[in-house]
Amino acid sequence: QAEDGNIEYKLKLVNPSQYRFEHLVTQMKWRLQEGRGEAVYQIGVEDNGLLVGLSEEEMRASLKTLRRMAEKVGADITVLREREVDYDSDVPRKITEVLVRKVPDNQQFLDLRVAVLGNVDSGKSTLLGVLTQGELDNGRGRARLNLFRHLHEIQSGRTSSISFEILGFNSKGEVVNYSDSRTAEEICESSSKMITFIDLAGHHKYLKTTIFGLTSYCPDFAMLVVSANTAIAGTTREHLGLAMALKVPFFIVISKVDLCSKATVERTVKQLERILKQPGCNKLPLLVNSDDDAVTAAQQFAQSPNITPIFTLSSVSGENLDLLKVFLNILPPLTNSKEQEELMQQLTEFQVDEIYTVPEVGTVVGGTLSSGICREGENLVVGPTDDGKFLRLKVCSIQRNRSACRVLRAGQAATLALGPFDRSLLRKGMVMVSPEMNPTICSVFEAEIVLLFHATTFRKGFQVTVHVGNVRQTAIVEKIHGKDKLRTGEKAVVRFRFIKHPEYLKIGAKLLFREGVTKGIGHVTDLQAITTKENGLEESLGPGQLSF
Repeated sequence: QAEDGNIEYKLKLVNPSQYRFEHLVTQMKWRLQEGRGEAVYQIGVEDNGLLVGLSEEEMRASLKTLRRMAEKVGADITVLREREVDYDSDVPRKITEVLVRKVPDNQQFLDLRVAVLGNVDSGKSTLLGVLTQGELDNGRGRARLNLFRHLHEIQSGRTSSISFEILGFNSKGEVVNYSDSRTAEEICESSSKMITFIDLAGHHKYLKTTIFGLTSYCPDFAMLVVSANTAIAGTTREHLGLAMALKVPFFIVISKVDLCSKATVERTVKQLERILKQPGCNKLPLLVNSDDDAVTAAQQFAQSPNITPIFTLSSVSGENLDLLKVFLNILPPLTNSKEQEELMQQLTEFQVDEIYTVPEVGTVVGGTLSSGICREGENLVVGPTDDGKFLRLKVCSIQRNRSACRVLRAGQAATLALGPFDRSLLRKGMVMVSPEMNPTICSVFEAEIVLLFHATTFRKGFQVTVHVGNVRQTAIVEKIHGKDKLRTGEKAVVRFRFIKHPEYLKIGAKLLFREGVTKGIGHVTDLQAITTKENGLEESLGPGQLSF
């Protein structure tokens, strides 16, 4: 049994002494902290993982003790599954798996971001509509109407922008969504775990929007939706490749099973399994057919990234929809509490992904806090502007999942109101950082890249659109180290120069670039920094650095 992590093995918990009970409660607090508010207890299992099992009476007493422990720390428990074990005895013995979830104090709910990928017309928006509205679809796209943001999306039925949908689970593991005419604020208040779905566009011409959604919103997981009747078509492979290039763990949902025969569904599953087992993917597909499978899938998926759960469901008949809900309910967060605390101790850095103007509020920016803590009323600087300066501003108020919030912690997405700040000075791809950070910006950077696909040869002077986190800009290839040209599948270190304005980058950041059919991935290895003093007037340029 691992010391860290949020899974605890217990043989039995029958009438513990007071001292032992206090010890058990402390241990539960530790496990909950490791899982950021969630822990799994497996009762009837020895510490070395041996499945011993308990008789009916001992199990009842153990669950009673567990309930007392949970009440003491302010958590709820739900039995995930029971299993009989073959152990040398006449009495049937069982092991039970229990999910302990802490009711969030100070609105600290668990927040997971799931990006939704898949080919056009595979049923992504409809599936999200069914999950978040709690009503099945009528087969003609009624469920997705509430997700669309533009009139042309409603008319064509195609998602062209990035929309966010929320699905909550309360501490007992029940779904909290917009059914029973709840508002978004009520969902946030009554949920102890929130899943934010990032609905991305499937159509090829909106690919840059989809890449932006995957790179800048930093999803924890991706859900690849494949339609059972068309199988792997269109942009499915491309989206699969993007998720793998950005190392986002993904699971697969095969939708529209009500439209086809069993044989067709099986053929689609087999085709997916074949692709996942290829040397490039190296994934282990796990088909989910029962609640038991869903529990196993959620736990294995978080522990080893090689496992890919596959669900077959229908948004019209509602078949197997519950299995997906069970899976999402148990899915643990990827980072443990320690990593998040380390991020929170760094200086504030907020990525600007979207900019709005709201009547009577002023300018509002949406994005993700990548490190530090941001409070209401805090003074930050935003940049870089076209000439590489950073401008001061003040955070007036913060909203998270449509409800007000005083403090924003690392890794959380939110919108910040900036009051009367001039919107025209802002653009996507900027960062808001604390003034003492002295951020490094650059126009020229080097990256180690792999060319995934290119029709001819890739050489100096080539222009590509580069995506690094929330930065998206055209860059020119200035130099390829050690070679004069690159072909498909080759690796090299390349120097790029942004053509328009300097950007804030970090060494080690993942990079994607594309131009027409040309695609490549890599990471930033070196920056040629331009340092700016805070007033933006003095620019110090060391030897060997670039001046404008």
